Parts: sequence; structure tokens; C-alpha cells
Amino acid sequence: MDPAALISLYPSLSALPADRLAADLRALGEIDVPDRTTLFRETEPCVGFPMVLEGQVRVARGSPDGRELELYRVHPGEICIVSTGCLLGSTPMNAHGTTQGRTRLLVVDRATLLGWTAAEPFRTFLLGLLADRMADLMALVEAVAFQRMDRRLAAALLGRGRLIRSTHQQLADDLGTAREMVSRLLKRFEEQGWVALGREQIEILDAGALRGLTDAP
Repeated sequence: MDPAALISLYPSLSALPADRLAADLRALGEIDVPDRTTLFRETEPCVGFPMVLEGQVRVARGSPDGRELELYRVHPGEICIVSTGCLLGSTPMNAHGTTQGRTRLLVVDRATLLGWTAAEPFRTFLLGLLADRMADLMALVEAVAFQRMDRRLAAALLGRGRLIRSTHQQLADDLGTAREMVSRLLKRFEEQGWVALGREQIEILDAGALRGLTDAP
């Protein structure tokens, strides 16, 4: 592969010595993958660090009953944090990746990747994208968890009278979740005018709104 073409997508690689990068690329080569090809699966070992040159890779987590949750997509110039973590940590994959459209990839082995991280610009780029992906994943986890937990919390508040004497920790224990999540959801309910929060007590202001949340599809 032409080093200049790769650098156009991953500019931080320009910090590597030109002859070294060219030699690495000659050893690695690139692959052309058809649409909807599974690149990796849960529990499999990581075979390399995929650098997307064209197309995209959809990364998702599956469940035993066949459902799946899309985590993110990797486009040219981006990285796959699942592959990165498994490659550097020598652990099995914890998600699966499928191409979306014809996709060209450069698959980098662990030794080469570690060698490239010796260059500070590439290392900074890698860590920055890891941080961005982690922030996106945390937002996704919060959205999924809250979508389910807000309804459960609303249901737990209903039918206990207008004034509920309970701590956030007690509610969290009842629901099998963290106190921080209950507190954040209750704060959201309060901002919407559904409840009023006091010391170890919760006043229901709009039971209809809470009931509507539990009935939502």
C-alpha cells in the first residue's frame, strides 16, 4: 500500500520514519472484503487491528436469544476500540464486526501496532479516539439502562401514596441497580415536575405522568 494514501486517512502516522512505515506496509498488505462479511465474532481471539481504508465496519454486541445492540461504526480514519482492547490486552473479542458495503482494510498485527505507538502523535491519536469511543459507549449504556430503569422506577413509586419515605439507596436496592442511577433519574423526574425530592422522602406531584411512562411502548 502507498504510505501517502494511508497517511491521508491517518495523518499521525506521518510521524513515523518514512522507510519504516513503507516496510511495515509491504509486510502487512491490505484486504478487500465484500458487503456484510463478518470480520470477527464474540469470544474469538483478535487477529489484528483493522484500519478502515474504504467502506465501514458495524460493531455490535449479540445476546443468546439472537438480539443485538449496535455499539458504533468504524469509518475510514477511525479505529475499533473492541479490536484495540482485545489486541493489546490479549483477550477474546467481546463484540462482532460486520462490513457495511464493500470495505478495504489494513489489518495491523500487535507488534506493528505497538511499534507505531512509539511515535507520540500516533499514540495521542489512538488514545484520543479511544477516549471518544468510550464516551460514546457510556452514553449508549446510559441510554439503554435508563430507557428500562426509568420505567421500573416510575412503577416502583406508584401505588405507595403521595409521600414516599425512602432513601435513594433503598430504592436502588429494591430495583437491583446503583444509587447513582436512581438519584439521576429522580432528579430528572423532579426537573419535569413529576416529583419533589426531600430528605429521605419523595413527594409525587404528577402520578399521571409517571403512569404514562410505565405504559409507554
